[in-house]
Amino acid sequence: MSYEEILKVVFPLLEGADLASCMAVCKQWRDMAQDDYFWKCVCAKRWPSICKRPDPPTVTYYKLYQTFYKRQHRQILLPPRLSFDKLEFFIDIWTDDKLIFSEVVPGPVLHTGIKSPPPGICDRLRFQLEGPDCKMTLPVEPRFKVPLGETVSVSVLVGRKDSNRVACIINKSVFDYIDRTSYRAMAFDYLGLSPAHPFVPGIRAWISLLFMDDRNDSVIDVFGIEMDFCDAAKSRDEVLWLLDILDWK
Repeated sequence: MSYEEILKVVFPLLEGADLASCMAVCKQWRDMAQDDYFWKCVCAKRWPSICKRPDPPTVTYYKLYQTFYKRQHRQILLPPRLSFDKLEFFIDIWTDDKLIFSEVVPGPVLHTGIKSPPPGICDRLRFQLEGPDCKMTLPVEPRFKVPLGETVSVSVLVGRKDSNRVACIINKSVFDYIDRTSYRAMAFDYLGLSPAHPFVPGIRAWISLLFMDDRNDSVIDVFGIEMDFCDAAKSRDEVLWLLDILDWK
């Protein structure tokens, strides 16, 4: 079974939010996931009766899903109780059992991001770095190389300076997806939220190693790290609200 055939089997089984996330993986996945048959499968799970008509009651099933699933008017959030000035992030990366990167990163540094991308990065990755401020990036200086034949894993903790408490964002997750179209190696973990918020399930923290194209398929040349919470946060304030409801210890 080919790669595309596997995706065509898996995509109809996904929920709408997961199918939308697949569209953000790479151009090939986006083009495939835009097939309206997959969105008809999504709509059939939520509104089975509407799919009994021979044609969708709007332009496409994808548009139908967008219209009724997304909130038309986003609630205005109160200012978050946290600020990046009060946070620090502990990032550790291993190849197999060898520690290759270990830094304590102040919150403002991670939020400020990579202001001057290195020359030679692809346009797709440059566009990614210029995205919304819910994505946090860190330049890696000096760069490090990762052999792709080894297991590469990452842990991320976040600490609050105001209370000296720590929460886990990513717990030794493996970079098991290499997207060479946008030069990212990606890993994720599900956030552990406070017991006070039991009805907010399935929010993932994504982390990526950003690398250069050095024409070597067996090694990646890492120049930056990116972290985002695209499942739930679309702005700086939403990131801070999400961090505030983590299970702090």
